[in-house]
Amino acid sequence: MTLDDLLAQGAPPICAILRGIRPQEALGIGAALIDAGVRILEVPFNSPDPLASIAAMQAEYGDRALIGGGTLLSVRAVEELHGAGGRIMVTPNTDMQVIARGAELGLELLPGFMTPSEAFAAIQAGARRIKLFPAARLGPAYVKALKDVLPKHVGVWAVGGAGADTIGEWLAAGCEGIGVGGALYRPGDGAATVRDRAAELVAAWRRTP
Repeated sequence: MTLDDLLAQGAPPICAILRGIRPQEALGIGAALIDAGVRILEVPFNSPDPLASIAAMQAEYGDRALIGGGTLLSVRAVEELHGAGGRIMVTPNTDMQVIARGAELGLELLPGFMTPSEAFAAIQAGARRIKLFPAARLGPAYVKALKDVLPKHVGVWAVGGAGADTIGEWLAAGCEGIGVGGALYRPGDGAATVRDRAAELVAAWRRTP
């Protein structure tokens, strides 16, 4: 399962950032998100035992969703993610070694960037998609300006402040997708709450032109 496959199937271009999730919650929260239509699930590595959560969700939902890890800051973390069966790696920064190792292992890459120089460095290291972070600080107009100079095949994802009320603005600016954290899941949230939020977000995406 690749991100290209999911998007071609009509899946919403939404990555759920499950920061703080615990392994015992992972399957229930994962099911709630997938049932609502969100099929890209990221467990940040500063969550409790992230590899256990990733491995559990990959074993249960890997044929229906793209599951992986975020806040990857080292080559070792990339290798641990790969070992746990994760398929997508997300970083908050632009680390050439981390990106290149993920590419070598065949992972879907979504490295973080803020400046044009960082964007082009990530692309040089092997990324076909890049994550603008923190997106809300910069705004959709920043994406429009970047898209004028970035290679046409590179997808930009907005993370940090994106949600149901702004997804249309980001997509209209040229973003391929968005990542959503606290507006979807916060530690302690139940599956029903997460399902309702995800359904609202997917509905907002469906309303976009």
